[in-house]
Amino acid sequence: MKRLSVRAQNILKELAVELTGEQPPKGNWSPSRDLLRALTAERLATARNCGPHTMREIVDWAQGCGVTIRPLLPPGGSLSQMWAELIANASAGSLTSAEIAGALQRSIRRKSVRIPIAFQVILVKILLSSFE
Repeated sequence: MKRLSVRAQNILKELAVELTGEQPPKGNWSPSRDLLRALTAERLATARNCGPHTMREIVDWAQGCGVTIRPLLPPGGSLSQMWAELIANASAGSLTSAEIAGALQRSIRRKSVRIPIAFQVILVKILLSSFE
């Protein structure tokens, strides 16, 4: 079994703290089976700095360790795509509070500091009136 890249290790170290409370050491490290079992494709897709290549590497590595991480059913897409879809839904009048909360949670998990102005306008309208 080949080693995980430094990027994959760093992503898994961050997730280890969040998902299992494990404090990984600095330097080379292999994730525990408990962490691998706790991982989901959705969690990897929203992890900071975890792009499609790194996600594939982690999923393949986990598979090699005997742990299967099932893929996401709908593709996660980028944060930009997510915001564009939400803005389109809001324009069509079909945006739900669950979608808003989910988008904000995903943005927080990805540690994104950018929320598009159009979406900020939507949030202000929601806060100032009864939306939905």
